[in-house]
Amino acid sequence: MTTTANALNMEQAIEAIYVSLQNDNEDIDIHIGDLKRAMAAAGKKEAAFSPRRLAQNNREGRKMMQAYFRRHGVTVVFES
Repeated sequence: MTTTANALNMEQAIEAIYVSLQNDNEDIDIHIGDLKRAMAAAGKKEAAFSPRRLAQNNREGRKMMQAYFRRHGVTVVFES
């Protein structure tokens, strides 16, 4: 039961990040912090994002996102 709750929290944090990315990165640092805490609670080492939902869905945009999140302690991978 705890795993499901943690996964839901992580999903909610990722969804908040998608919304933030669509709104010119509004409150992105807050949402990254929420994701980092949800990942720790779930015991996850990386967060998976769908490239189709990114504001900049190109290689440069994905690399920029990975670098920014890495500076905040979150490893980002992209679903294929």
